[in-house]
Amino acid sequence: MDNFKTIFEKHYTWIEGFMRNVRRYGRRPAMIDPDFDKTWTYEELNSDVNRLSKAFIGDGLVKGDIIMMMLQNCPEFVLTYIAAQKAHMVDSPVSFRLSPGELSYNIEDARPKVLIFEAKYRQTVMEAIKMAHYRPGRLIVIDAPSDEEVTSFADYTAPFDGSEPPYTGDYNVYDETTRLFTSGTTGRPKGVPMTSLNEVLSSHDIMIHFFMYYKDVTMNTTPWFHRGGLHCVGPCPTLYAGAAIVVMRKFDPVLTLRYAMKYKITFIIGVPTVLESLADEQEKEGFDLSSLRGLLTMGSPLQRSACIRYQKVLSPNIYNGYGTTETFCNTYLRPFDLPDNAGSAGSPCVDDDVRVVKVYGDKKAEPEEVVKKDGRDIGEVIISSPAKSPYEYSDNPVETEAKYYKDFIYTGDVATWNEDSFITILGRKDDMIISSGENIYPTQVEEVLNTCPKVKDCMVTGVPDAYRGEIVTAYVIRDDESLTAEELDKFMKDSPMLANFKRPRYYRFVDILPYNATGKKVHYKLKELAAEDLRNGLLLIV
Repeated sequence: MDNFKTIFEKHYTWIEGFMRNVRRYGRRPAMIDPDFDKTWTYEELNSDVNRLSKAFIGDGLVKGDIIMMMLQNCPEFVLTYIAAQKAHMVDSPVSFRLSPGELSYNIEDARPKVLIFEAKYRQTVMEAIKMAHYRPGRLIVIDAPSDEEVTSFADYTAPFDGSEPPYTGDYNVYDETTRLFTSGTTGRPKGVPMTSLNEVLSSHDIMIHFFMYYKDVTMNTTPWFHRGGLHCVGPCPTLYAGAAIVVMRKFDPVLTLRYAMKYKITFIIGVPTVLESLADEQEKEGFDLSSLRGLLTMGSPLQRSACIRYQKVLSPNIYNGYGTTETFCNTYLRPFDLPDNAGSAGSPCVDDDVRVVKVYGDKKAEPEEVVKKDGRDIGEVIISSPAKSPYEYSDNPVETEAKYYKDFIYTGDVATWNEDSFITILGRKDDMIISSGENIYPTQVEEVLNTCPKVKDCMVTGVPDAYRGEIVTAYVIRDDESLTAEELDKFMKDSPMLANFKRPRYYRFVDILPYNATGKKVHYKLKELAAEDLRNGLLLIV
């Protein structure tokens, strides 16, 4: 058993898996960048990775040092992700949408030795460094020349060749390889330290549920800096499986469909709004999508009417995933679950234990205190995901203790479940609206609103009221400009799917809604906006 433990811990790493593919599929495509019409084989990708790994080592970085990236999806992101692991370091992608103050928090938290960014984010980076009172030892810009403050990516790697870097120690499955940050839907983001074993088993999770293998060609249209972007048919599982990944810097529906046809893409990943845009364009243009084996959406529930449309217009193989930054995807709706179970978050993944437990005001429920599996009793979703979760936050024991309990993460999401363990997310505990003593969950109201033919999208929150406590308020993007608040009110009154006390009393028509980069609706931001709009008399009362 000692031999097994030693060999397992030394070799069952993500970087070992990537190197197997370099040896096995060296001349097969690994990465395609349509913007520059460039394709890397596995051998060519590994050669560029080696140059960057040697640059890190030559710069004095050692095992465990953090390399932060503020990048859109691009080849340099993939190179850094792999090179950091090869050099025994830790890649830490952050959102390119961060403000200077938000980025300064991430810099203070991770204290990266290197920060790699795009030229258009330079001002944000420099302001963040001043605010953080910490400066990484090296600032690297990928798309601009070197100057007195920054080094260009090309200059940084130019002195080194593509041979394998020097031996700097054995790999280990428990080494930290990637540090992600939670999306901050409820407040300040937290660092999530992923181990190499987490990376491997996250890859296996995707390969199991989608039967992904070396002949696949994938495109994840969502930003790679979050868990769903990196691990959900993103660079992590694609390159571990020996498949090829197509780079989509910024989502464009027509380009996505054109690339799907040109490169014979087999899997496309995007939030529900992405699939909606793809369906709109596909109905107009009619691209050849015969290569597609599946489309995966995440971040929001997939409604029945939308599901049926996507299956008809895009692909019969639609997947919807639910999970967290800490645990990856933990439930799926598979093609054979649809459209009958649309609207739910699906049932648990093979290796995950997902439960809905009772909610107490002053303590966590025990993992065994589950609510009834009747589709009506409401509780909190808890997840045990030993394969994909590090079970801690970086240097943050307080938040670790608050979030984890008895091998489960307590998500803060409220839901129901049925006898087949299909979970239906109703919202977050913090997003719950309490009106006249009744608990109202925004997601449930949004689901009914979205069935109105004249509604394109919506979000629901509560605004303060002296009599009721809170009043249900809906922000709506019209699909038909003739839609009025009175018409929506009648639609909601007539709906058999929602109790009358849950219907909105205030409306506002808008062009955009607050989503975060992972495609999740950020209700706390809407709540702040709604309170301000109420004070300014901008809400329509019905």
